[in-house]
Amino acid sequence: MATKTETKAAPKAKAAAPKAKAAAAPKAGGATKPNALQQPLKPSAELGAIVGTSPLPRGEVVSKVWDYIKKNNLQNPQNKREILADDKLKKVFGKDKCTMFEMNKHLAAHLKS
Repeated sequence: MATKTETKAAPKAKAAAPKAKAAAAPKAGGATKPNALQQPLKPSAELGAIVGTSPLPRGEVVSKVWDYIKKNNLQNPQNKREILADDKLKKVFGKDKCTMFEMNKHLAAHLKS
C-alpha cells in the first residue's frame, strides 16, 4: 500500500525532468544557421516586378505575392484557392490561372540564391 509521501514524490520527479531538457536545448555559441525559409534569395526580373528586386527570404516573397493578389483582387470568387493571373503574374506562373498550392512551385523557379 502506498503512503502519501510516496505519491507526492513522484510528481516532483516528473517536474524536474523537463527543466533538465530545457537547459540542454540552447546550443553553445548562440549562433544558429538560418534554415531554408530564412535564407535571402534573389527574385527574377519577372517576380521582382511584384516583390521588389532585393534578396528576400522565401516566406517574405510568398507573403508579398499574397499581398499583391489580395490588393488586385486576383482570387477566383467561386474558388478562393484559385489565383487568376494578371499580366505580371502570367510572367511568373506561365499561365492564366493556378491554384495556391501550385503557386509555390512557380515562385521557386523564379528564386535563386
